[in-house]
Formats: sequence, structure tokens, C-alpha cells
Amino acid sequence: MRTILVIGIGAGDPDYLTLQAIKALNRVDVFFVPDKGAEKAALKHLRTTICERFVERQELRMVAIEVPQRASSGCYQHNVDHWHAELADRYGHQFEQHLAEGEVGGLLVWGDPALYDSTLRIIERLRAKGLALDYEVIPGISSVQVLAAKHRITLNQIGEPVLLTTGRKLAKGFPSDAGSVVVMLDGTQTFAQLSDPHLEIFWGAYLGTPDEILIAGHLAAVKDEIVTVRQEARERHGWIMDIYLLRRCDPR
Repeated sequence: MRTILVIGIGAGDPDYLTLQAIKALNRVDVFFVPDKGAEKAALKHLRTTICERFVERQELRMVAIEVPQRASSGCYQHNVDHWHAELADRYGHQFEQHLAEGEVGGLLVWGDPALYDSTLRIIERLRAKGLALDYEVIPGISSVQVLAAKHRITLNQIGEPVLLTTGRKLAKGFPSDAGSVVVMLDGTQTFAQLSDPHLEIFWGAYLGTPDEILIAGHLAAVKDEIVTVRQEARERHGWIMDIYLLRRCDPR
């Protein structure tokens, strides 16, 4: 049976790799690397850099998997399901072509595989379709953890919950019963639409990389700056990965 190791590689800095992840890298016979085109070539390059740094064998077997674009119009759930189906077909084809029975394949996942990533769902789709695959999950340091560390804050206020959500969900407003809200996958800068004067934001982009950007403060005071800096960074690099924490200010 083929085995796939789904390895969390952290949020950008190769030093974020755990000892468990490094051991897993050295069990891999073939690395399968998602290819999102020239715009995100830097992400593919960093995966290659990590392998070259930590894998002890001299020759690396790497297979690129072209990632299709997800439809942006219509029903969101339908679009994601269709996109996952396309991804599963492409992954399955490459596994069958390049991974022999008894070999181990490796998938390097940004941050942690359990947090807003589709890899585990794709593997389960393949197994449901009858592809004989076993798999293991190696956790990684997520961008959520790195954001808190870089801003030197705790995610939660005393006795309060933390909600992890997306920009699409935040568009409905800051949850009235939430203490702190971590927002991922916000391509439309939803925070800029919020008018609550008591909110503060801790924002970060390209966390763990030389291009890292951090901005924090009262939302009303810094949101325009974040929008401008984010747009300039996206134009400069051709892509952006960012995350932020919103919470009501401590009255003290």
C-alpha cells in the first residue's frame, strides 16, 4: 500500500519545522509539490528549500501538481466541492503514476494541516474512491501561533473564548459573544468595513519570512494603513498571505 505523509511545515520560516516533521521528511520517497503558477512561485521555492535543507539523501524526487483555479462566482460551497474534486483527480493521478506500492509520498502543508487547508479532505476523497492509501498527519506551527508570538500577545483574554473564522464570515459583523476573533482567508479586507470604535487589530503578512509585515493598534486608527500596505505588498510580490486578530479593547 502507498503511504502519504501530510507534513505541517510551519508559517514560512524553515526554523519552524519540528523534529517530528524533519524525521518525516526523511521517510519520504517522493515529494508532491502543489504548483500555483508563476504568481506564487516563491511558495513552491520555499518548499524546495526546506527539502534541500533537511532531507539527508542527496537526490530528491519531486513531482509538481498543477493547482486549478477555484471558481469565484456562484455558490461558494458548490465551487469548493468542485475544486476539491478536481484536486483529488490530479493528486490521485500523480500518486498512481509516480508512487510505487510500498513507497512513501510527502505533501508539505503550510502551517498546520488541520487548519483551513484542503489536503486531508482530498486524501479522504481519494480513499473513498477506492485508491489504496494510508496516511499520517504531522502537525505544524500555524500562522495563528506565529501571529500571537510576533505581536507578543495571548490570543485569548482572561476567561474569554477565541473564534477562528474567515473574512467571508466576518462580513456579517463582529460576533457579539466573541472575545477574540482570528480571521484567515480575507481577500477583501473585511476589517475595514467594521465601525466598532472599541476594536483593536493585530495584523501580519508573510509571517516567518524576510518580507514579514506587522501592524497593530485601534482598528479605526490603523485600518486604512493596513489596506494601503497590503495592496502595495501584493503588487510588489504578486501574492499575499495575511492573518489578523480582532478583539475589543481592554478597558484598562
